[in-house]
Amino acid sequence: MTHDDEHAHDEHDESTHTPQPLPGVDPADLHTAVDALAGALHDYVATAVGVRAEFGAAEADEDPRILALESRIGGLNADLYDLLHARLGMHADLVGMSWQDEDETDDDAAPLDGEVDTFHVGLVVSRTPAAGDRTLDSVLDLVEEGASAITHTLVGAGFEVAEWGVSRGAHVEFGDEHDDDADEDDA
Repeated sequence: MTHDDEHAHDEHDESTHTPQPLPGVDPADLHTAVDALAGALHDYVATAVGVRAEFGAAEADEDPRILALESRIGGLNADLYDLLHARLGMHADLVGMSWQDEDETDDDAAPLDGEVDTFHVGLVVSRTPAAGDRTLDSVLDLVEEGASAITHTLVGAGFEVAEWGVSRGAHVEFGDEHDDDADEDDA
């Protein structure tokens, strides 16, 4: 069962899911949700600094206080997604992560032969008893480590990886993909 199935996203509110602009939306509850998420992120940073002062990195990653805060942040992020969806009819991609080298410009990233393509790996993961205290939230860190290793392998093989990212629940969109989608919509 998908998130949309569980939360009845197939039944869209016609007033928020129209192609027409949606003026007059009071953003107060949206800002309240963002403030709650920001507060949880500040709690996470404070706790992570304290836990890391006591333990090594791997042990800190699995500390129950950290896992509880990650779960709380994930829930608040889902609440914000649901609120944006219900109030604005938007499907906000707020959990994806991508990195691009700050020193790199578009000119620096131009491939020699003009060919550029994107590649995606999809994983469907479930938690088993062998995972112990680890939650599905910790999977993203493992996927990120794997993506980093793949990136290093590609660079070592002579390829250039201009952008890479990982996400949970949605594929990562890169800068040019939004431009391509807009061009297709205009056609």
